[in-house]
Amino acid sequence: MKAKSTNAIDGYVGERVRLRRKMLGMSQASLAEALGITFQQIQKYEKGINRIGASRLLRMAEIFGVTVGYFFENGTSSAGEDGSRPETDAVAAFMASKEGVALGKAFIAIEDPNVRQKLLALTRSLGSSGIVINDRDGLDQTEHEGT
Repeated sequence: MKAKSTNAIDGYVGERVRLRRKMLGMSQASLAEALGITFQQIQKYEKGINRIGASRLLRMAEIFGVTVGYFFENGTSSAGEDGSRPETDAVAAFMASKEGVALGKAFIAIEDPNVRQKLLALTRSLGSSGIVINDRDGLDQTEHEGT
């Protein structure tokens, strides 16, 4: 028997559920308990294996403190024929990681907009061609991607 494939929209909605849950520091088990379902069902929703019904999606929105539209933001615009969005998929995956959530929370905690802009500029410069590092002899060298 052939395994059922996931629908691109269901996968995207699942990614958004996972992202919001992680942003709030909520476990799959606690979300499942709030919804009266198993954490395994949450796993299936987040992977896009199972479609989330309208009433359950509305309840999730209430729990997360967002509108139902949150789960569909950028979900259909600029998508390729197969529904993929490489740049937004990469951002969503990063933001759902522990590091992404921690970085996002720390960035939001910076109240001064000038400091935020300077941090953003620094981050962009570090992500570009190379990073200047100090070796043990005190000489500067550039570490390039792939070395």
